[in-house]
Amino acid sequence: MRVLLIGANGYLGRFVADRLLADPAVQLTALGRGDDSDVRFDLANGSPGALTRFLDAVHPGVVINCAGATRGGARELTRHNTVAVATVCEALRRSGCGARLVQLGCGAEYGPSQPGSSTAEDAVPRPGGPYGVSKLAATELVLGSGLDAVVLRVFSPAGPGTPAGSPLGRLAEAMRRAMQSGDGELKLGGLGVQRDFVDVRDVARAVHAASLSAAQGIVNIGSGRAVRLRDAAAVLARVAGFGGALHELDHAPTRTAVIGHPRTDPEHTPPSAYPYPDGCGSWQQADVRTARDRLGWRPRINLEESLADIWMEAACRI
Repeated sequence: MRVLLIGANGYLGRFVADRLLADPAVQLTALGRGDDSDVRFDLANGSPGALTRFLDAVHPGVVINCAGATRGGARELTRHNTVAVATVCEALRRSGCGARLVQLGCGAEYGPSQPGSSTAEDAVPRPGGPYGVSKLAATELVLGSGLDAVVLRVFSPAGPGTPAGSPLGRLAEAMRRAMQSGDGELKLGGLGVQRDFVDVRDVARAVHAASLSAAQGIVNIGSGRAVRLRDAAAVLARVAGFGGALHELDHAPTRTAVIGHPRTDPEHTPPSAYPYPDGCGSWQQADVRTARDRLGWRPRINLEESLADIWMEAACRI
């Protein structure tokens, strides 16, 4: 099976590439903006015609799009998450390769949900920020393209490679700083949100399964269980061997809640940062029955293992 992977150098794309390379039946070609891609191509600025010519030359059976942006203003997010997907869809429509498209969406497309509820694929999406809006627009483009396509709505990915600027990455970095400086306490804010964490290696398994399946439409990829961020912090402290006290700041002294700052003196004022700038409010939990029924997929890696891998990378950071 010839597979074209777009965004192979990204957080999720790296693990998808590893998973596909482990399958001897897959012939993988990586397309992206980096020098280490097999083919360099910028989806946000490239033309559908140029991508069509490449598709006709390579003739993949599956195209997987892991590319996109999670940070930036509305214009940048739209360019990388929406315009780029429009280019992929148009190129596939023009091409004679007839490839199946696997698009990575995100749980932020749904927006806030009722605490205690599980969000299924038929929920009406109400994204609460520009990131979710840009990803939802991409999903609608894919679903309306007429292509053989499936969108995997990935909830909160965790595990090795977690960006240091993400909520779990900031937790690990704050704990590393506290242990390095010998602080006996760690003050953390913004820990009340609950999210559905799913390990990136399980996400890669889901992408692989979707590539081989006939599933179309939207499929949620998550653990099916919401975890409060303060509980994740407690697990992280245990796997890190942090013996100090965890103090939760119910009300941050600045305009916004802050995750992780071991000092309170003026010279170490923590930066203002929302713990979860995804527009999803205080609760999100995926209904993952469709993934089980249509992809034969279930998450295998628990959050403690994911957090242990996050800590291992943070502890090695100088």
